[in-house]
Amino acid sequence: MQRGRGSTARETFDYVIVGAGTSGCVVTNRLSEDGASVCLLEAGPRDTNPFIHIPAGYIRNVFSKTLTWNFESTPSPHTKNRRFPLPQGRVLGGSSSINGLNYVRGQRSDYDGWAQKGNPGWSYRDVLPYFKRSETRLGKGDDRVRGRTGELPISDLDWRHPICDAFIAGTSSLGIPENPDYNSGDQAGSGFFQRTIRNGYRWSAAKAFLRPAEKRPNVSVRTEAQASAILFEGRRAVGVRYVAGGPGGTVKEVYANREVVLTAGALNTPKLMQISGVGPADVLQALGVTPVHVLPGVGNNLRDHFCVRMVVRLQGIKTINNLVQGPPLLLQIAKWAVGLPSPLAISPSLVHVFWKSDPAFDIPDLEYVFTPASFRAGVVGLLDKFPGMTLGVWQERPESLGYVKAVSANPFNKPEIMPNYLASEIDQRALLNAIKLGSRMLATEPLKPYIHSQIAPGPEVRSDAEIMDWARSTGITVYHMTGTCRMAPEQDPQSVVDSALRVRGLQGLRVADASIMPSMPSANTNAATLMIAEKASDLIRGRKLEPIDA
Repeated sequence: MQRGRGSTARETFDYVIVGAGTSGCVVTNRLSEDGASVCLLEAGPRDTNPFIHIPAGYIRNVFSKTLTWNFESTPSPHTKNRRFPLPQGRVLGGSSSINGLNYVRGQRSDYDGWAQKGNPGWSYRDVLPYFKRSETRLGKGDDRVRGRTGELPISDLDWRHPICDAFIAGTSSLGIPENPDYNSGDQAGSGFFQRTIRNGYRWSAAKAFLRPAEKRPNVSVRTEAQASAILFEGRRAVGVRYVAGGPGGTVKEVYANREVVLTAGALNTPKLMQISGVGPADVLQALGVTPVHVLPGVGNNLRDHFCVRMVVRLQGIKTINNLVQGPPLLLQIAKWAVGLPSPLAISPSLVHVFWKSDPAFDIPDLEYVFTPASFRAGVVGLLDKFPGMTLGVWQERPESLGYVKAVSANPFNKPEIMPNYLASEIDQRALLNAIKLGSRMLATEPLKPYIHSQIAPGPEVRSDAEIMDWARSTGITVYHMTGTCRMAPEQDPQSVVDSALRVRGLQGLRVADASIMPSMPSANTNAATLMIAEKASDLIRGRKLEPIDA
């Protein structure tokens, strides 16, 4: 920590980072490793809750009142005007401390598409070195594309269930090949998910990246520190005002000699910018804040994955439903405690299928997630009493766009969030075809001996109209919000950051989280967010890893 010059001392660091989620943990680690001083602000608590570190704790933590932002969408017009809970991590590690643990990079075309849209340096060959730098791949993989020395362990599933094997055999019978490594750049096919789990424990970004950084004397991590405003001198960001200790707490300020870096996520980053005077003119006017810089794209271009879950009741076999309820749970706890494979140390989804909603497509546009478990009325965390299996699916690259905007200058008030699911006819058509294909996957010969009855959608759902009505009525988010501070060329009126992640029209301010994504990657978003943070750290430091042709 340094002190500013003049008669009034002010707390000053080289960098002030807002948000200790996935990105904030990585950026803090990288910027501080060379001796730069870093202050990291996190609105939530430390990650001491034991259920964070047990993988099965996911079903408890994802809706925690203390570990998440308990956001909710406004009524979504194309999904029966339903409101959707949109929890995001509010704890050291952010969503990497509460998410479903699966590690999915996406397809090479995702990142080539980013570059083709006018964002130089973001092609697959450019970003591949940053994917590699983060990870230690604990399993088979091509070392040209997989990392072996990074901070984050990526492991294979060590607990198997015969229903999973039957499901994969069934998808093979439909012409869908097995894929030994969907993170190789070639995603198509089926197999088991890779996870951020090591020796039965979750490895969040806080554990992998922040814990080592916190040991450095040049790093200050402040929890229960709600950012309330970016501080500007003219159009240069010079610091952050925050409230320590929750509503009614102490107002403090911390200053940055070099840059302020926003890593608060796709919902909170645009909100903070807006209440600080940076955003669309009408939003700033409605908030009653003094405009610092009118930037129309802040908060727009929100994308998220909309998922439906198909459920089948089974017979003649026990599933996770039976293994972790009542007395059998004690046995699984004992197995986990001594390091044996256990359903307490797995991700919520075990099997993936990446495939196409239309046979004419060259690459997959659907992600299926399969698990030998089912939840009552589709509610995550409340298992059925009978054996069941669940197949979820979403369109990987949705066209529907929503928005997020602050509705009050009070930093503790929630923003208005409109995900606008299924607004695009392309999204509707893809989901309809996905559900039809999913029904075929659940009715293959290898699975037939175990099937008792299909619960969702029920037998009464037959026509295309009935299928889509079911999807609109029951579909949910998978918490993959992106795009609200979009990286795009200067001539794009919705551009918020340039290809170096600098906020357009301002100095000393960058964004380094999922909000910069120009389009949705074909993936769960945590792996891509890790990559963005790694690359952002080098952009800030004026460095560059050599591209990899693989």
